[in-house]
Amino acid sequence: MKTSFVLIIAALLLTSCATAYQKRGLTGGFSETQLGENIFQISFKGNAYTSHERALDFNFLRSAEITLENGFRYFVIVDSEKYSKTGTYTTPTTYHTTGNAYAYGNYGHGSATTTTTGGQTYSFSKPRTTNTIVCFKDKPEIGALVYDATFIVRSIKEKYDIKN
Repeated sequence: MKTSFVLIIAALLLTSCATAYQKRGLTGGFSETQLGENIFQISFKGNAYTSHERALDFNFLRSAEITLENGFRYFVIVDSEKYSKTGTYTTPTTYHTTGNAYAYGNYGHGSATTTTTGGQTYSFSKPRTTNTIVCFKDKPEIGALVYDATFIVRSIKEKYDIKN
């Protein structure tokens, strides 16, 4: 029971550290560039606590919002890039020595203990996604997957309990 409680708390802490759905800042987020009247490039950068699924979903959500904000209803992804920025971090190594010394007349002896902490290396991965989309007012009859922006916004906001 105690182990389950600790795992639940750890999962909540890690989830709360993931990149929020926000404009790009220090912990990541989304950004967009308009490339044409109805063409946009949307990017999302997550931090090391962000899952690939979350990064993809937030890119999708921003793509749908950009579609609606610009007076369109549908969009098609014409180019997509998904990758991770990886790296490592090594904690500082510290040493702490304690000792005892004893003297008896002309004789003495002692002992010392050194404790080493740190020096662990951790790997991290930060998901990145970029979509280039073409937006349409009416559903185009083309041989590509056409997304309904209104449906995408509602679906992903519900999945992540995003209120605004």
